[in-house]
Amino acid sequence: MFKKILIVLVVALAAFAAYVATRPADFTITRSASMAASPAKVFGVVNDLHQWNDWSPWAKLDPDMKTVYEGPSKGVGAISSWTGNNKVGEGKMTLVKSEPNSLVSFQLEFLKPMKANNTVDFSFKPEGKGTLVTWTMSGKNSFVGKAFCAFMNMDKMVGGDFESGLANLKALVEAKKK
Repeated sequence: MFKKILIVLVVALAAFAAYVATRPADFTITRSASMAASPAKVFGVVNDLHQWNDWSPWAKLDPDMKTVYEGPSKGVGAISSWTGNNKVGEGKMTLVKSEPNSLVSFQLEFLKPMKANNTVDFSFKPEGKGTLVTWTMSGKNSFVGKAFCAFMNMDKMVGGDFESGLANLKALVEAKKK
């Protein structure tokens, strides 16, 4: 009886591993929001890492999160590293591209709870008297990441954080005078 159960478990694990291996490694998560603020105003907030904790959805998950800045506070070369609780983990964000009023790109490196390297883009498009802000994260899942995604909807989970962050950003830029 034990032998049959063991064989069934091995076959089930092999089938699951085969399924995970066929899953796409590439992923993209995108959310957008319209804001009653100029592209220049929204760009200025996102391009300045020292303002991120004012609107980041993760800053609220760990008020005791430790953040260290390197390089300039804004623009290409600005770096933010953080260490926090199990909800925010540990990582580093490097601003790699800054096109005034239109695009800010980051290289995002997660160290904990799971290692990953992703690209994050914020685009700013004029929309009437405001701005359409689009937040996109893309990357490649490892085998473990693909297995995790077999049980968790990462688009829904991370997308919810993006929606919260965009709502916070919207409130911030719409409240700022200028």
